[in-house]
Amino acid sequence: MGGNVSGSPLAGRTVFFPTMAEAGSRAIASAFRSVGIDAMPMPPSDEETLVLGGRYSSGEECLPLKVTLGDALKMLVHSAIPPEKMAIFMPTSDGPCRFGQYGSFMKMVFREMGFGDVLLVSPTCADGYAGVGEHAGELIRTSWRALVASDLLQKLLLRIRPYETEKGAADRAYREAVDILCRAVEFPGDPQKRKLARMVQGLREGRALLRGVPADFSRPRPLVGIVGEIFCRLNTFSNDDVMRKVEEAGGGCWVSDVAEWVWSTNAEHVRLLKRFGKHLTMEMFGAKLKWHCQRKDEHALVEAFHGDFAGYEEPQDPWVVYELARPYLPPEGALGEMMLSVGKTVYLHRKGADGILDINPFSCMNGIVSEAVYPRVSRDCDGLPIRVLYFDGTHVDRGYELEIFMDLVRAYSARKKTVRRLPEGMGTPAARAGAV
Repeated sequence: MGGNVSGSPLAGRTVFFPTMAEAGSRAIASAFRSVGIDAMPMPPSDEETLVLGGRYSSGEECLPLKVTLGDALKMLVHSAIPPEKMAIFMPTSDGPCRFGQYGSFMKMVFREMGFGDVLLVSPTCADGYAGVGEHAGELIRTSWRALVASDLLQKLLLRIRPYETEKGAADRAYREAVDILCRAVEFPGDPQKRKLARMVQGLREGRALLRGVPADFSRPRPLVGIVGEIFCRLNTFSNDDVMRKVEEAGGGCWVSDVAEWVWSTNAEHVRLLKRFGKHLTMEMFGAKLKWHCQRKDEHALVEAFHGDFAGYEEPQDPWVVYELARPYLPPEGALGEMMLSVGKTVYLHRKGADGILDINPFSCMNGIVSEAVYPRVSRDCDGLPIRVLYFDGTHVDRGYELEIFMDLVRAYSARKKTVRRLPEGMGTPAARAGAV
């Protein structure tokens, strides 16, 4: 193990990524390997994760901190890798969320346990992408493409898996599709244009695998939007694989992806520059150029799925979501994922969703604030069923709770005013025309 980026703090180390969304973590690790840095996702979480994470935390922290810390400690206490050879990718953020303190807290725990040589890597800190040196620009752009591509594969999986006629076929095709994507991302030395073309081709191959899954789309299922705290809604260990449970209860899911969070941080950067009068500055030019390049890359990758997401289109601007949240939470004052969750709920309602699950760690402020305004949101959205679920690492049977929620979803679906557009090949012609 160990990267070959000489002169960088990452030289001789392996970067480990918390497994938020499995495909995303694998794809980002591939992006790091493409510039000569050893990287891989952390091993799968298990009960030992919660034991170790809970032993070295007070119990008041968010579940994502306990899971991430526990996974890292599991590698260290079992001597899977020496501390001086290990780096952990841990983004940070401003605003009211405790997420911004994860890195500092983990450093403190590592020092207390004698693992102070572990390096914490953050994309907004001096020891982050800047440490990659001459490869920083290439890595940032490749990582963005990898992130978007993995989001798209997951989106297609969730569209197909509820309708599979051969149990497990969609998951097998998905894993193979992610393997193909990671090989395309990891390929070193290509100029940016060729690298993008290689990834698009990889997505087309993955798409063909997923579309080849035996499935029956003749009877569309109710669609449940999944919003909430980003780690908990995407990490299947933390949320007890809630999306699969929705599928088992007769529904399908549309989950808010990782790219949504990136676009929201970009929008916040631009907003702050405007607020402090930096309209005509090099920093603003750089922010706008970054926005343009990311959107251009995103469009190229989405094109590989032409027609697959008709009716499932994501917002083309984060401010669309912010403005939908405005009647309930003012974007200029409300910070964090509460605004994204509430605005995306209204957006999904307008796209014809039949219900919303807001997934959060126990005691999450974003979830609590969102839950407080959801009765108004539901009323304004024709009685759309909205349920907030909190997770604390205790595995409980939520079957009965989800059955009640899905009964409400089916009742709403039968009487709703907002019709849902369906992709070609899904449902009867009448259903695709809107008579869902």
